[in-house]
Amino acid sequence: MAAAPISPVTARAHSNIALIKYWGKRDAALNLPAVGSISITLDGLYTDTRVGFHAGAERDSVDIGGRKVDAAPFTKFLDLIRARAGIAHRARVESWNNFPTGAGLASSASGYSALALAGCRAAGLETSARDLSILARQGSGSAARSIFGGIVEMHRGQAEGGEDAYAEPLLNAEDWPLGVVVAITDRNAKSVNSTAGMAALDERSDYYDAWVARAPDDLASMRDAIAARDFETVGALTEMSCLKLHGLMLSTRPGLIYWNAATVASMHAIRALRAAGTPVYFTIDAGPQVKAICAPEHTAEVAAVLADVPGVLDTRISGLGPGAHPLD
Repeated sequence: MAAAPISPVTARAHSNIALIKYWGKRDAALNLPAVGSISITLDGLYTDTRVGFHAGAERDSVDIGGRKVDAAPFTKFLDLIRARAGIAHRARVESWNNFPTGAGLASSASGYSALALAGCRAAGLETSARDLSILARQGSGSAARSIFGGIVEMHRGQAEGGEDAYAEPLLNAEDWPLGVVVAITDRNAKSVNSTAGMAALDERSDYYDAWVARAPDDLASMRDAIAARDFETVGALTEMSCLKLHGLMLSTRPGLIYWNAATVASMHAIRALRAAGTPVYFTIDAGPQVKAICAPEHTAEVAAVLADVPGVLDTRISGLGPGAHPLD
C-alpha cells in the first residue's frame, strides 16, 4: 500500500570528518565508494532541512540558506523517496547550514543525510537507520556516515547493487569524548567539487590503484586503535590518511590543490603544538579547512593557536555529535 504524505518534517544532521579517507567511486551511477572510511560526527556543524510534499505542485522547489537553487540534482534524489513511498507529489525543500556551504566542511554529508530523513518522514515512510544510510549515500557518499553519531565506519561493499554499502556506528559520542577545532581559511565554495575531483581516477592518477589496495589495512589499523582508545595511534593514522589523500589529489591529472597558505601554516602550527607536548593531530578533506583533533580539555588552547595563524578567518570548537534526527 502506498504511503500517504504527511505534514512537512524538519530534520537535523551533523557534518562529519573522515579519519580514514574516502576518495573515488567503484560505481558512479549508484555512488558506491571505491574504499571504506571511518569518520567522526561533529556536534557543532549541522544542517536543518525541512521537506514537504504537495499535491498540485508542478515541480520541486529547493532553497538553501534562503536562496533558491537549481532543483534538478535534488529531484533525482527525491525521486528515490517518491518511488519507495508510491507518491508523485512534488516537494518543497528548505535547508540551512550553520557553517559555510561547499567549502570543504562536508555540507553535502549533513545536507543529504538531513534530506533523506526529513524526506522519508514527510513521505510517510518508516525506514531503518541502515536503509537511511544507503539512501543518503546515493546523494553524497559521505552522507551515509552522517546518519549516525560518534565514530562511524562506512563499508565499501561488494554487491553490484550497493545493498551492502552503508555506514554503521563504531562508538557512540559519549563512549570516547573527543574535541575538534575547525580552522576556516576560506568561506567560499571550492572551485572543484568532490564529485568532479573523483571522476575517472583510474585513468587520471598513477597512484589510484595503490590507494585502493592499501585501504583495507588502513581501516583495520584504525579500527583496532579506536577499540583500544589509543589516541596517539588514531592521530598518527588520521594525519597519514589525510596526507595520502592529498598526495593522490596532487597526482590527479590535472592536479587538485585544495590547500592555501593558511592551510599549510595551520598544519605546521598543529605539529609545533604536538612537539611542545599537546596531543593534537590534523586532518583536511577536499577543501582548505583544517580540522584539529584533540582531547576536549585542549580545544581552547588549540583554537587560540590556530586563531593566530595568518589567514585563518575563524575557528569553531566541536565535540562528537549525534546522528540525524527529526526536530518536529
